[in-house]
Amino acid sequence: MNLQEVVATALLLSGCFFYIAGTVGLLRFPDVFSRLHALTKADNLGLFLVCGGLALQQGSPRIAGLLLVIWLLGLLAATVSCHLIARRALQMTDPEQRP
Repeated sequence: MNLQEVVATALLLSGCFFYIAGTVGLLRFPDVFSRLHALTKADNLGLFLVCGGLALQQGSPRIAGLLLVIWLLGLLAATVSCHLIARRALQMTDPEQRP
């Protein structure tokens, strides 16, 4: 095993750790806002680390670029969905925010 494989494996395992931490936060935190915060932060970092580990394993600049695009699209989707869920939860808890 060379250094590149060791670093790629470390990145993949770190990404899996952050995914698990986000899932635990989703299950254990008390309200929707803290759950969303834990889930989006941990999952975005976890996806970045997994994509980085996969890019190192492949060693191709084209694959690394595609994985970067996947990470950016995942970041965008998580941001938009988190914003929509939080806005709806705020509307349900605060009567003045309702349409």
